[in-house]
Amino acid sequence: MKWAGMYFLGFAILIGGILGALWKLGLLQRIDTAWIVIGVVILLGVGLMISVANSGSKENIQIDRK
Repeated sequence: MKWAGMYFLGFAILIGGILGALWKLGLLQRIDTAWIVIGVVILLGVGLMISVANSGSKENIQIDRK
């Protein structure tokens, strides 16, 4: 598995843990389900952008012309 995939998987597990803790505390019962889904989608999008931005090595390629 590539590093971007590992990072994104870890980020998704982190979001799941935070949601589980908020649910156990009863804080999610006051929030409408649609807003919870919107927040999770936004967080997953941010996690995906960060994982792609930090993946791989950035190198310059030189082309020798004759």
